[in-house]
Amino acid sequence: MQDRGEILLHRLRGIVGDAGVLSDTAEMAAYGTDWRDMFHGRPLCVVCPATTGEVAQAVAACATLGEGIVPQGGNTGLAGGATPDDSGTQVIISLDRMNAIRRIDPIGMTVEVEAGAILQTVKDAVADKNRLLPISLAAEGSAQIGGLIATNAGGVDVLRYGMTRALVLGLEVVLPDGQILRHLRHLRKDNAGYDLKQLFIGSEGSLGIVTAAVLRLVPQVRHRATAMIAVPNISAAIRLYERAQTEMGEALSAFELISGAGLDLVAEHMGRSAPIQGADWCLLIEAGSSLSGLREACETLLETAFNEGWATDGVLAESEAQADALWALRESLTEAEAKAGGAIKHDISVPITAIDGFLRDAGDMLADIAPQARLNVFGHLGDGNLHYNVMNVTEGDAGRVNAGVHDVITRHSGSISAEHGLGQYRVSEWARLTDPVERALSRQLKDTLDVHGVMNPGKVVPIMREAHD
Repeated sequence: MQDRGEILLHRLRGIVGDAGVLSDTAEMAAYGTDWRDMFHGRPLCVVCPATTGEVAQAVAACATLGEGIVPQGGNTGLAGGATPDDSGTQVIISLDRMNAIRRIDPIGMTVEVEAGAILQTVKDAVADKNRLLPISLAAEGSAQIGGLIATNAGGVDVLRYGMTRALVLGLEVVLPDGQILRHLRHLRKDNAGYDLKQLFIGSEGSLGIVTAAVLRLVPQVRHRATAMIAVPNISAAIRLYERAQTEMGEALSAFELISGAGLDLVAEHMGRSAPIQGADWCLLIEAGSSLSGLREACETLLETAFNEGWATDGVLAESEAQADALWALRESLTEAEAKAGGAIKHDISVPITAIDGFLRDAGDMLADIAPQARLNVFGHLGDGNLHYNVMNVTEGDAGRVNAGVHDVITRHSGSISAEHGLGQYRVSEWARLTDPVERALSRQLKDTLDVHGVMNPGKVVPIMREAHD
């Protein structure tokens, strides 16, 4: 009679093919050891799926037999999170073959990429579009996107751009039972219910396997200033950091502290000498911007807009008072709406490139349902968030108008709540429109995600099995 390991190997080969399952000890050696060579394991096999569907089938096969799964990206982690135990029963699922860059959107400033893509490869690809994926770390030539997300990786650009979590807009994740959570949203604002992707960012594969992601891009830095400075002590370094934030603001991208002893080691073992010698502490400071002169850039932009026919009139504020007056117009919209009788409010977001289509389709819908309606539309075009408020609607038509607007939003891959949340106002609409898998997961939350304790056992938190398991 076959044991569980033999049965599982047979099933896994049936899913990904013989070449996609490594079971020879020598072939698996590199997968069973962490980057720092501190942790060593002995897996049953290494599975190398090529699609999300194959990942899902492999996870389901392991879950059915109750065998542990260890997701693994570039294996560049520093805490042994991708290393199996030495039981010889755990299955490593490697994302090496899933490395496609699916879509780069330089207008919406997003990139959709599979989890096995190498960070440096993605950075090079978006750079060709004059965009930047602002994750910088020593292992970027081998670290994979899925691993960066699973560990919420940092790097030298966190000061300006935040951790990896701050760059993740959407995820595709295979859950511990083999279901697929499809949450690949190109939205900067989406407050429609639980932010499920947050469960998986930084979870180290203990709740599911990230198979693809939508990441936020930023403009390519065109102007950069870098300095190394010796400081007498840490207190001085902190005071300097405070001043740097005041003077450089958002342009400050890195403020690194390096000991003189560390620089000595680099000189001794790498043959690279620092320009500053004999200091106890040094600072490496960098600031970057896509603009060298903001006002001049605005003037050029306006000139281009007029020349290209993109604008017919305009004004550039000459003082703070003029700027305040322009903002006062924007800030008076809601109060003016209330005085006009109120409205059915829709706080929605759609991909920037879909705004025009949404407005057109929503207008057609309103013409059919409530032709007497008036619109008050305003918001944040730069992040796809609109306040689509419908005025002059009868009480009898209100429900149809609300549902109609949300249906149009859904067709354009948007969110019915960009920044205001669901509350009681939108919760029934969220239940009507949200994918059943996402809705069920929102109810169950973490304690029911990994019922059988198979997903990266012993990592992050211990998984306790029920007595009858």
